[in-house]
Amino acid sequence: MALIIPKKYHRKLLPETTEVAIKMIKDEFQRRLAKELNLRRVTAPLFVLEGTGINDDLNGVERPVKFPIKTLGDRKAEVVHSLAKWKRMKLGSYGIAPGFGLYTDMNAIRADEELDNLHSLYVDQWDWEKTIEENDRNLKFLKKTVEKIYKVVKECEQLVYETFPHITPRLPEKVTFIHAEELLKKYPGMSVVERETAAAKEFGAIFVIGIGAKLSDGEPHDGRAPDYDDWSTPNEEGFVGLNGDLIFYDNILDRSFELSSMGIRVSPESLLVQLKIKDCEDRAELPFHQSLLKGELPYSIGGGIGQSRLCMFLLQKAHIGEVQASIWPKEQTEQCKEAGIDLL
Repeated sequence: MALIIPKKYHRKLLPETTEVAIKMIKDEFQRRLAKELNLRRVTAPLFVLEGTGINDDLNGVERPVKFPIKTLGDRKAEVVHSLAKWKRMKLGSYGIAPGFGLYTDMNAIRADEELDNLHSLYVDQWDWEKTIEENDRNLKFLKKTVEKIYKVVKECEQLVYETFPHITPRLPEKVTFIHAEELLKKYPGMSVVERETAAAKEFGAIFVIGIGAKLSDGEPHDGRAPDYDDWSTPNEEGFVGLNGDLIFYDNILDRSFELSSMGIRVSPESLLVQLKIKDCEDRAELPFHQSLLKGELPYSIGGGIGQSRLCMFLLQKAHIGEVQASIWPKEQTEQCKEAGIDLL
């Protein structure tokens, strides 16, 4: 995605007031999310050891930032991409009962990101994970959880409006669920981003189900690692996938705006299927994968919710750099400055 400079962009808050608003949103969102999903906050690592299989592989191609640890004989540590696997291990080690879970502030460095309005080297999100029963591994439970998260987003959007009445709400009353295969059929001849944008513009807020499995055109809607979300299990709608992305329509950028990736996690059975599909069955020997295959980890659902992205959307900003401090290409910084977009 190339940098988008909206025509006639007007910031709705000064940088100093923006900082106050950011804190308000982050404080309120995590408090309400924890209450809605029965989560408790835990402390999370910034890095994990290389070769343990704990780090999130995202799309399977992103390179983690690594560094040697002197006192461990220069064994390498990796800055986390996300905490999808670590959280599930923590659910097990804490013995958290079904219906309850945990969340944490996840801070990551993604050196391979293409920097633009929505993507930064620095990633901050609420990573959350919840223990479930085996019979909760279905589309109905996934949708119910998405609706709870959407409810909290809507409440925070209303809070922003009450605090800053000139920032009027944009989200629809309900989120629309649509499978990636349905998107492909509904918007033929379009790229993935174009399909998402068309649907988000039509409905306002969508949850795209089934991210990772190949569609009828032979390509997946988007990449997903094979060892956290379940994207291969058949669901009640006749498609495969128990995961998805929560996406809004951003009228400032005139494009889709992904806030969260989440899903019901792999079972031992679906893990083996997905490792085979991705031709990485050797991962089954890694510690995390062995624990899962031996039945030592609980069934769970979880995901990540972008903190800066949430603030950017609710405060109606044009660039994620307006709500977080990071590094940007010089030409991008200059283009933004000329357009009245203040990068922190």
